[in-house]
Amino acid sequence: MNIMTNGSLLHSLKIQQRVIYALLMREILTRYGRNNIGFLWLIFEPLFFVSVFVVLAITYRFDNITAVPVVAFAVTGYGSLILWRNMADRSKSAISSNAALMHHKNVKVNDILFARLLLEMLGVSAAFLVLVLTFLGIGMMPPPEDIFTLLMGWLLLAWFGFAFGLCLAVPLEKIESFNRMWGYISLVLFMLSGAGFMVDWLPKPMQDFMLWIPMVHGVEMLRNGYFGSLVITYESPDLFDRC
Repeated sequence: MNIMTNGSLLHSLKIQQRVIYALLMREILTRYGRNNIGFLWLIFEPLFFVSVFVVLAITYRFDNITAVPVVAFAVTGYGSLILWRNMADRSKSAISSNAALMHHKNVKVNDILFARLLLEMLGVSAAFLVLVLTFLGIGMMPPPEDIFTLLMGWLLLAWFGFAFGLCLAVPLEKIESFNRMWGYISLVLFMLSGAGFMVDWLPKPMQDFMLWIPMVHGVEMLRNGYFGSLVITYESPDLFDRC
């Protein structure tokens, strides 16, 4: 009986793997198409925004405020932002736009959401890697001090984005007022996410407030891994001890 159970589980996992792979391929073709720059837009978009941020920072003498390298600060900040924000945004209309696929008995709602969020995580991670390697190659960024801590911060943000996207899928689909307000909510979350500042720059009462926001911990850990001893960070990977 155990052999049959193990065989059935293995067979189910193979089916699940094929379903997710098919949904990923469909999502890539649907979203990026076969023409123009396609998938490369996922890299050029953050590259453009980071470049704008760098120009503004140099213009307004960001280096007079802190010793943190401006390009590395922009890349880590914008990279962390688009990771969780894009994953949350991609859960919007995920169910209704793929409703026809539900006629296949092996395709479930969770499969559609998982494929969308996984593709977004992989795409943004690839864009972040290309940005870092590009600016490292031209000498505009120092290398990261602790790659392991940097990766853990990135994975925490991806985990949060994945969970956040799953939680938002149904409200964005079913509640029209929430769907309309999501753009404003997303903007407020961006300003509170830590992408554009570091907790150490804030007054003590504000620091205590900001450390209740999950994204801040991921960004702080990411920058701790990148800048190391150059900055003071306040991340706590175990966020549940605050509940």
